Amino acid sequence: MLKKLFNTILLSALCFCTDAQEFNCKVKVLSAAILNVDKQVFSTMEKSVADFINTRKWTTDEYDASERIDMNIMLNLTSKAADDDVYTATLTIQSSRPVFNSSYTSPLVNFVDKDVVFRYSQFTPFQFDDNRVVGNDPLASNITAIIAYYAYLVLGFDYDSFSPNGGSAFFKRAQNVVNNAPEDKGISGWKAVEGNKNRYWIIDQILSPRFQEVRNYFYTLHREGLDKMYSNPEEARQKILAGIPKLNQVNKENPTSILLQFFFNAKSDEIAKVVAQLPKEQRASYVAMLSSMDVPNVSKYQALNR
Repeated sequence: MLKKLFNTILLSALCFCTDAQEFNCKVKVLSAAILNVDKQVFSTMEKSVADFINTRKWTTDEYDASERIDMNIMLNLTSKAADDDVYTATLTIQSSRPVFNSSYTSPLVNFVDKDVVFRYSQFTPFQFDDNRVVGNDPLASNITAIIAYYAYLVLGFDYDSFSPNGGSAFFKRAQNVVNNAPEDKGISGWKAVEGNKNRYWIIDQILSPRFQEVRNYFYTLHREGLDKMYSNPEEARQKILAGIPKLNQVNKENPTSILLQFFFNAKSDEIAKVVAQLPKEQRASYVAMLSSMDVPNVSKYQALNR
């Protein structure tokens, strides 16, 4: 596995356990909006999510402690049902991977899911099965399904960044979570009919041939671009720049796609910095393409022309 090349980079940053699983995930539960609930409930919730991610075996690969994927989860609780343990929330998921010959870590995923609702009873263990809803309470199952979905997405993008289409097996498992997601009148985010920017559409587009260039570029950006910045910076920059027109073509054929925005949420800063290294007279075409693809960050790109 190509990730073995990066062991020494992470040795000082990660835990020293000998039975390490795939993730080094830090979890934060924000509960300021929730009143009249014992704060210990939220500490327990935090630990439940962290244990679910960090102690579960998500792949068949063997990971050293130094290879674990850095991930952050922030669960921002926004409301609670008055007479029940049902919470609505937003979920922020972030992951990164090391860059070869560097102390820099590159963000892979940086996404906020606003369709989060779940039941949480303190000390009730989390249960999950890829292929079916466990238990009789869909709302209780929804939180583990959502976390598992993003765990597989993080794995997929991490593996894609080290080898072409290396994450396909994990993306298919994420799609399987979607296909077997819990159903309840309060649950949303899993179905095509519920909008065009939800969990259904993210994984649908990742696995669609129409978006293959996005995954190709994900590999090129990391292995042929960032990982080679130390040994051959000019060639690495050219690899990164050459993929921008290809992404732009995907955007023209699939305007307002959630996958491209998902991509730029994590990668806009890195790509803007590469464009900024060009002579000013060579930046305009890249600025125009990036501005059309990534509207939320248009000011960041427009600043490159000044």
